[in-house]
Amino acid sequence: MLGWFSNDLAIDLGTANTVVYAKGKGIVVSEPSVVAVVRDARGIDRVRAVGKEAKEMLGRTPSNIVAIRPMKDGVIADFEVTEAMLRYFIARAHDRKRLVRPRIVIAVPSGITEVEKRAVREAAVSAGAREVYLIDEPMAAAIGAGLPVTEPSGNMIIDIGGGTTEVAVISLSGIVYANSVRVGGDKMDEAIINYVKRKYNLLVGERSAELIKIKIGNAFPSDEIETMEIKGRDLVAGVPKTLEIKSDEVREALSEPVNTVVETVKMALERTPPELAADIVDKGIVMVGGGSLLRNLDVLLREVTGLPVMLAEDPLTAVAIGTGRTLDELHLLKEIAIKS
Repeated sequence: MLGWFSNDLAIDLGTANTVVYAKGKGIVVSEPSVVAVVRDARGIDRVRAVGKEAKEMLGRTPSNIVAIRPMKDGVIADFEVTEAMLRYFIARAHDRKRLVRPRIVIAVPSGITEVEKRAVREAAVSAGAREVYLIDEPMAAAIGAGLPVTEPSGNMIIDIGGGTTEVAVISLSGIVYANSVRVGGDKMDEAIINYVKRKYNLLVGERSAELIKIKIGNAFPSDEIETMEIKGRDLVAGVPKTLEIKSDEVREALSEPVNTVVETVKMALERTPPELAADIVDKGIVMVGGGSLLRNLDVLLREVTGLPVMLAEDPLTAVAIGTGRTLDELHLLKEIAIKS
């Protein structure tokens, strides 16, 4: 009886963005995983802003406000803040007066430890969940990208998120091979910050670095060279200044994190059983996640592996949509949920 009234939710709790999918409604929340808290004299934290609003505050806060990204490398780094963030997102997605607590499915990275899994479970329960199911992120991504995961054939998925990159081969609604490396969008931003610092003695913030990556970042040489103005603090003179940076330089800066992703993909292909490898030659590799939007990354992977590489239709929300689809097919959810 309860099941009829409850609003089931699927959550992709990401390092960079949190996406919430409500059963029967589709995606209801898609915001950055950032929380701004106010610390008063007694050291008690009060949540000031969550999501987009809090992201605007990153690196721009006075001493009593802290903008925190509670997820690091795909797992919970700050438990209380994550719980507050989840509570906020659940309240936004769950419009009914809290009579029934929602059933929640959360996608977690495949390389996550037992302790980290328990942290996710407990955070969701204390944020108001009735039941919590965890499913592997690559699995959710594959379902969201529309791959036939239940069939006995190999599907290869690459999920490049903010904190982690997951490469997995899926067959018969199970994971045959999965590898998770802690390299993603954040590491790319860091690489840009360090490169600009080394080459130009200019210090840029995380948000500026992310903007550079989105606007002119690329993984494979293209014909046209784009430029962009970057603003930061000159480390020698100590004053703010503006520079122009070329897309080639950004590619050079990103080469290390991008190569890590490529190596992870190559390793996955080496470890895939031959029959499934044959399927992957036919079907190719599907990429999801915000990091897969880096320009020409698919071209680079195509060059390296010689296999067809496709981007999913909506890479940013694929994991949340896939997690949401399991809400409609409970037998599939029971099959792929991580047993506690």
